[in-house]
Amino acid sequence: MLAKVLSFGLQGIEGYKVTVEVDISAGLPKFDIVGLGDTAIKEAKERVRSAIRNSGLKYPISAITCNLAPADKKKEGTFYDLSIAVAILCASSVIDHNKVGDTIILGELSLNGEVKKVTGLLPLLIAAKEKGYKHFIIPKENYFEASFISDIDVKVTNTLEELVNSFRDDSDVTLEVVKPSNYETLKQSKPASYLDMKNVKGQFSAKRALEIAAAGGHNILMIGPPGSGKTMLAKCFAGILPDMTFDEALEVTKIHSVAGELDLSDGIILSRPFRTPHHTATSISLVGGGSQVRPGEISLAHNGVLFLDELPEYSRHFIETMRQPLEDGQITIARAKQTVTYPASFLLIASMNPCPCGNYGSKKEECRCTPSQIHNYLSKLSGPIMDRIDLHIEVDSVSYDDLHTKEECESSQDIKKRVDKARQIQLKRFEGTKVYSNAKMDVTQTKKYCVLSDECQSILRMAFDNLHLTARAHDRILKVARTIADLDGEENILPQHIAEAIQYRSLDRKYWLND
Repeated sequence: MLAKVLSFGLQGIEGYKVTVEVDISAGLPKFDIVGLGDTAIKEAKERVRSAIRNSGLKYPISAITCNLAPADKKKEGTFYDLSIAVAILCASSVIDHNKVGDTIILGELSLNGEVKKVTGLLPLLIAAKEKGYKHFIIPKENYFEASFISDIDVKVTNTLEELVNSFRDDSDVTLEVVKPSNYETLKQSKPASYLDMKNVKGQFSAKRALEIAAAGGHNILMIGPPGSGKTMLAKCFAGILPDMTFDEALEVTKIHSVAGELDLSDGIILSRPFRTPHHTATSISLVGGGSQVRPGEISLAHNGVLFLDELPEYSRHFIETMRQPLEDGQITIARAKQTVTYPASFLLIASMNPCPCGNYGSKKEECRCTPSQIHNYLSKLSGPIMDRIDLHIEVDSVSYDDLHTKEECESSQDIKKRVDKARQIQLKRFEGTKVYSNAKMDVTQTKKYCVLSDECQSILRMAFDNLHLTARAHDRILKVARTIADLDGEENILPQHIAEAIQYRSLDRKYWLND
C-alpha cells in the first residue's frame, strides 16, 4: 500500500516542500530510503523502526521503500523522521491517511518514540506559509519558535504515540495548539544589557564617530595602541543602536535557527546580534560552509554587529571574502553539490594597532618596529577593503586625568535618542524601499539625497585630489555626510558636514601611503 505525507526541507534559509512517499509490499523485510538524503536521513530508518516498536505500535514486517520527493534535490537533517514514521503507519493502516491530509509534519525521533526538536524550524514554517500551507505538527520543544508566525495552525507533540492517538476516532487525545506570542511584550520583559558609554572615559572623537556609525549604519575602523579602549568602545556600541523591528528579528532568528544557536525558551532573537569571532577561527566558521553549508559568523551577525578585534591578524583570505557581504549584504557559498546564499547585512566594527608593537604614531611610547614590519602588517588590508569601511578613526591612549575625572560622561541612552531620531528621518526618506539606513543607499538614491552646494563640491573635490580617493570612497563620504546632517536635523548637507565626513577618510592615507 502507498501513502504520502507532506514535510519540508531547507536549502540555506529557504524552504521547499518534500513529499514523503512510503510503499509497503510483499517480500523479504527491508527498509530503503531513497531521494538523495544525507547520512542523518539514511540513519532515520533505524530511529523510525525503534520508535514505532517502542511506542507499542505494529511495525510492518515487509519490504518498505521510502522516497523523499523531489528526488533530485539533496535532503539534509532530521526533519523527516516523524513524517516517515507517520507515512509508514498510514501505509500499514494504523493511521487513517485522510486525517493527515495536507498537514506538514516535522520532527526528529528518539529510539523510545519521543519527538525531539529540529533546527531551522522558523524558516521552514515561513516558507510553507508563503506556499499556502496552514496546518503543521511539530515537536513540543519548538513551541515558542512557532508562536511568532501568525495565521497558521500549529500543533505540538511530545511522542509518536501521542500523535498516533490524536488521529484515532476512539481516542480522546488532542494535540496542544500553539498560541501566538507578542514580540514587543517579550522584549520588554527581557531587556538587553550592554556596557554603557558613560563608563568610557575620554575618547570623545571616537564616541562621536560611533554615534555617526550607529545613526547611518556605517562600518568603522578604530586604529590605536593597546589599552586605548577600542574593545570597550566596540562593546558599548550595541547599546546605542536602534531596537530591532519584528521583521528584522524574524530575519535574524531564521539564521540562528538554521545554525542551531536559537534559545528555544524565547523562540526569537530579542536584541541585535553582537558577534566577536577570534582571529584563529577557521574560514568556514567565519564565512560559512561545511558539509551541510551552515551559516558562519558574518551571517549570524546579520542586522547586528560584527566586531573584528585586531583586524590584520585575521587571514587575508577571510578579509578579502568580506568584500561581497560589505557591498551586497549577503554571502554566496558555492559547493560542489549546492550553492547557498545567506543574508549578511551587518555593521562592521574593526580595531587594529597601527603596527605590530602597537606604538607607531604614539605620543607616549616609541615604536620598535622596522618599516618593513609595519608595511607587512598593514598590507594585509587591501585598498578595496579600506574603501568599504566608511569611517576610520584614531584612538589615542587615555590620560590619567581622563581616567580619574569626576565629570559624568554622556550615557548610551542619551546617545541612542539622537541615533533613533536620525534613523526615523531615514526610514521616512526611504519609505517604500528595502533601504533602511544611509549606508545602504544605491547610486540613484545617493545622487538624489546627497546633493551638494558649490562650496561643498569644492571641499570634496580638494579632498578627492589630495587624498587620492576612489569613486567608492567618494560615495562613502557622501553617505556619511548625509548621516551627519540627519543628526543635526538639517535637510541639506552643509560644508561642516562634508568636512567632518572627509576627516574620517584621512587616517588610512596617513598609515598606508606614508610608509
